[in-house]
This record gives sequence, structure tokens and C-alpha cells, in this order.
Amino acid sequence: MTKRICIPLTTRGNYAKMKTTMRALSERDDVELRVALGGPLLDATYGDHGELLAQDGFKVDDQLDYLDPDTDLSGMTRSSGNCLLAMQDVLARQKPDWVVIVADRYEALALAQAALCMNVRIAHLEGGEVSGSIDERIRHAISKLAHLHFPANPDAAARLEKMGEPKDAILTVGTPSLDLIAALDLDDTKPAGAFVGANGIGAKIDLTAPFLTVSFHPVVTEYGAAQEQYAQLAEVVRQVGLPTVWILPNLDAGAHDAEAIVDALISDPDAPPVTRLGSVPIEHYATLLANAAALVGNTSSGLREGAFLGTPVVNIGSRQTGRARGRNVKDVGHGVISILSAAREQIDHGRYPRDTLYGDGNSGQKIAAALAEVWPSLDKTIVY
Repeated sequence: MTKRICIPLTTRGNYAKMKTTMRALSERDDVELRVALGGPLLDATYGDHGELLAQDGFKVDDQLDYLDPDTDLSGMTRSSGNCLLAMQDVLARQKPDWVVIVADRYEALALAQAALCMNVRIAHLEGGEVSGSIDERIRHAISKLAHLHFPANPDAAARLEKMGEPKDAILTVGTPSLDLIAALDLDDTKPAGAFVGANGIGAKIDLTAPFLTVSFHPVVTEYGAAQEQYAQLAEVVRQVGLPTVWILPNLDAGAHDAEAIVDALISDPDAPPVTRLGSVPIEHYATLLANAAALVGNTSSGLREGAFLGTPVVNIGSRQTGRARGRNVKDVGHGVISILSAAREQIDHGRYPRDTLYGDGNSGQKIAAALAEVWPSLDKTIVY
């Protein structure tokens, strides 16, 4: 039986995590890969991901155009509803056997709800983890809807089992983006430097000299605080004084508060050189992480890819609360003094040893094989 597998991609990180799985699926004779591209990945601000996928040899079969123009809580809620309706149309056309849902963003729950109602089996990547914000509740909700689980580490797998998920439906695979990173020459900064130079807005950044990478996302449960938090982070960049590559946040409520603050920093004659980017392909992003003096922000990539690369990370606030982390991460609350102190400490420390907490770079083949070979019942119950 040839299985049709639908992979919806709605964020920059989705593609980074699914690329090697998509490649492995494309090489099999017993599956048909279908790709639905949506959300911010249809926004030119985040780069032409349709063209990027085409360059990598993948076909985009459908689009998920669901983003509401408003970026407040109501707009995010409408976007979620739009995503549910758009995904229903995709599933009706594609008639897949599996839908692969990545992680824990608000639209991921809408994708899973559509698959639930359309009698499509759900495979879930990175379930069983603990974190802050609404991601925590969304992640576990999707896990209870899913038929097959691909957690990133044994702790997450054990948590899924305690949630009543069948042990034989839980396959610990690690974080698939590490597959790509493990194969890269991260000492060669020229490709990433050329990408940043061509796509960044602001100053030119020399990646062979010390620099900061900043990636901070608004926390939905702290809606209204994002502007102040971005202002604090901008002041930290000023005081650290290193050239900075600032990657804009995902399109969550409060995300647009970042752009004006970063642009003011770029035009500030007293600030260090700063450039901003809407999106960075994983190959170049890995180079930024591997060569940065520190990563400052609240992105999960600091805990996942950062651990694998030994990147000094300053993790700010509640967004990653409870998520497993390696020795490379220093957690701080909000406030210029605490963030600045941690940033200087991490810069002085330098690289950390590689930590395989989130895998060793061999995930995509495992996921592809399971999707092709496992066929659970459509019905499921709690097993304890």
C-alpha cells in the first residue's frame, strides 16, 4: 500500500525540522509526499519559501493562506480559525493517510483539529516536552489527538507514556534539524555571510569577527509586555557593543512590536552595527549559532540546536520554562541589568562542549520509515 503523507509547513523552523524527513520520504517507493505551505511562509518578509523548496527539489502542492491582518490576540484567534478551514480544503483535495504536525504553535492545533475531523492519522513531532506560554497546552492537546509520536529525547517520551499514549506508538528520534547541521562545515562563514549581506536590512556584519545573534519571540500569555521587552533587549545590544544579527520573531500576537524597535536600533549612531532578517535557512542559521559570541533571546533553537553546537545562550523569560536544556544555557528574567550581565558572562565563557540532549543527527530516516511502515487504528484510547 502506497501511503500519502501530508506535511504542512507554517514556520521557518518547520522546514528546518522536516527537510531531511521530506528528503527521505521522496526517496521511497512506498509513499507519496504532499507539501502544504502556509502562514508566514507565504509572506515575502520571511523570504520566498516556495522558491526555496523548489531549489531543494520539493513541490508545493497546496497553500494555507490563513493569516489575519491584525496581530493582536483576536487576530491570532481568527488566524487559527482560518487555518482550520484552509487545512480542511487541503485534506479534502489530497486525501492523505498521514498528516505530520510539528511542535506546538497555535496553528498546529488547528491543523490537528482538521485532521481529526477528516479521519486522517496524525503524527506529532516534539511532543511530551514542557515549556511556557500557550505552547505548553497546545503541545499536549496535539499529543492526545496523535496516533504516532516522535519525541526529541527520552524524558519527553516518558512523559507521553505517562499521558496514556501507547509505548509502541512513541519513537524517540531527536530533533531532525540536527541531521542537516551535522553535515555542514560550520567554520566556513562565507555562504551565511553572503546571505546576511544580501537579505539583511541594516549594517553589514562580518561573521569572522565576534557578533551576537538575537532571536526573541513575544509570549502570548504576556501579551502587552512585548514592546517593553524588545526595548530592553535593544538596550542590551547597545551596551554589549558587538555587531548583531537580529532575526525577527514568528507572527504571534505582539510580533510587530519588534520591527520599529529594531529599526530604531539600526539607525542609532551610538549603537553597534545591527542588521535584521525576517528568515534564515537552517544551513545559514546554524552557521550564525555556531559562530556567534552568544545567542540572546527566548527561542527553543538555543536549547536544541544550541546544545548540539555548544553555543553560549542567554535564555530570557518564561517561554522555555521547564524545557530540557544543556550546560550552554543561562536563564534570566527580564530587565536590562540581568540580561546584560548574563550576556557578558556567556561571551566571556565561549563555546561549550557538544551536547546530544536533543539527538545526534540521524532523525529523518527514522521518521520516514515509521510513517511508511506503521499503520495504527484510527480510533485510540488512553492505555492505562
